[in-house]
Amino acid sequence: MSSADTSHAAFVAVDWGTSSFRAWLMAADGTELAETRGSEGMLHCAASGFAPVLHHHLHKLGAPGDLPVLICGMAGARQGWVEAPYLHTPTRLDALHDGAVSVNTDGDVRILPGLAQARADRPDVMRGEETQLLGVTEPAFSGLVCIPGTHSKWIRIEAGAVVEFATYMTGELFAVISQHSILMHAVEPGGSQADDGAPFRAGLATALAAPTALTGALFRLRAAQLLGFEQRPDGAARLSGLLIGHEIADARAQFGADRPLRLIGSGRLGALYRGALSAAGFDVDDYDAEQASRRGLIKAAGKIWGARFR
Repeated sequence: MSSADTSHAAFVAVDWGTSSFRAWLMAADGTELAETRGSEGMLHCAASGFAPVLHHHLHKLGAPGDLPVLICGMAGARQGWVEAPYLHTPTRLDALHDGAVSVNTDGDVRILPGLAQARADRPDVMRGEETQLLGVTEPAFSGLVCIPGTHSKWIRIEAGAVVEFATYMTGELFAVISQHSILMHAVEPGGSQADDGAPFRAGLATALAAPTALTGALFRLRAAQLLGFEQRPDGAARLSGLLIGHEIADARAQFGADRPLRLIGSGRLGALYRGALSAAGFDVDDYDAEQASRRGLIKAAGKIWGARFR
């Protein structure tokens, strides 16, 4: 890192997940000057401490000692570094910075809040995804956003405000079912969820056609192999199609498919969801997940430390 690079630094953006750490040294115009990443997520830091991990990565970035730091993600959870209380829906994404909490450590370090849907009939929470939403939307945006993953999120946004969202344990269910249920005999160990071939499309079509019949469809996956209609190497892809299809079918029933949809995904899983969403009738625009987080942090930092961005 050269002195010329650090002289243009405006702040450090940090995405602190459950099992990962990513930080970027950012210029005021949004240019990434340097990055660092590691496996020191919240679970690691709960035992070893958060401040030493942050200081280690700031040193790796070559960040000046007085540079402010803005963090999103699990560092603000109840079991994280400092709890950043949830903002309740409806809430404007461009007001996320108002809920940032300061950390009692050297320098100006702040953590963005998560969002909560405090409804007795549909309670839900998110932490980290709200910053991605800020990164891919404009102040007047109205539409849907899908963020696939271990716990997939579907979010309805009206005029820049999150008004409703739902979480689906699709990725976690795939892991649990394929490893700890009778379907462990129908899925090869290490079988990938990310396969958009014929078995995946068949599972997707089954789910979209009968969105309330998941448990029966899951058992038929095993029965079809026992009776010779399907093969075990196709089990992971079919299971993936069934689970993703039921997620999309439920979200389509709740939110509709007639709104613009922005997909925040990466790699093979993002491509898998794009094809599935298109098959379900959605008009999809793609956004990279890591870029969404970084862009959201840039927007929020501009609101907090505006003088550094002029």
